[in-house]
Amino acid sequence: MRYDLLAIDLDGTLLDPRGKVSRANLKALDRARKAGLEVTLCTGRGTRETLATAVAVGQRTPIVTAGGAIIADAGDGRTIHRFSLQPDLLHPATDLLLSHGYAVLVLKDATETGYDYLVVRGEQNHPIGQCNEWWFNHTGVSVRYAQRLDEDEHPEHTVRFGVAGMSADFAPIKAGLTDRFAGRFTIQHFQGVFDPDHVGLPAGATYDVIEMCDSGVNKWSALEHLASSHGIDTGRIAAIGDQVNDIEMVRGAALGVAMANARPEVREVADRSTLSNEQDGVAHAIDRILAGEW
Repeated sequence: MRYDLLAIDLDGTLLDPRGKVSRANLKALDRARKAGLEVTLCTGRGTRETLATAVAVGQRTPIVTAGGAIIADAGDGRTIHRFSLQPDLLHPATDLLLSHGYAVLVLKDATETGYDYLVVRGEQNHPIGQCNEWWFNHTGVSVRYAQRLDEDEHPEHTVRFGVAGMSADFAPIKAGLTDRFAGRFTIQHFQGVFDPDHVGLPAGATYDVIEMCDSGVNKWSALEHLASSHGIDTGRIAAIGDQVNDIEMVRGAALGVAMANARPEVREVADRSTLSNEQDGVAHAIDRILAGEW
């Protein structure tokens, strides 16, 4: 086989539009493992937000979470390695986000802190929004609230921060972040995940997320670290994804595969394209890999 490690994104890739892993994808993962291919989940979700899916797919080897900021044990969620943010950069960036009227979602290394998110709401107690409320309840994460970032008892254990809200508001936010912090953070902007049956948005409205990790931190940098620790040549990694936070890993992998539903930026850097997440695209890609066609 040409590859030793297969990295698979979750939302929009392994998970179908209902957030489930199809039977076809489950069987394909089993075939890949039996053929000797090490499989890892590689997601923008935080660790606790990922564990239910890791259990569902029988994941045993480490997973990459928080967009590459954490490598964690798939069983108990314990952090194996993390790429922390520099605390001194958090304050001015948080102030900028609060000035736009959004609560700031600060993701923690829960292995160290015992909780997943610190939500900084500012002096105006900005609401977190119904999409965020639904996500927190849906994933069962542990959340603490504060008015100011100064109240953070664990600044050294921050791995990511950002905001989530209506897409129409986010262009000036991203522009301000890019102008002030380009090169100091990895800044990702993409459409968020929510359940329209439980979250009512205005007709035609969409929901976006802006997330920031330390400069140079992404899914591919985490995969490089994981591969090195397991004695795997990075030239023998395959990766499948669909969103902008998958660009680096799809481009960096020896085989980068874009979902049919992938963003154009992902398709541009991919070596191959597979079917959509509605059509078991991961299973299709795995079968091509195992057959030696890709």
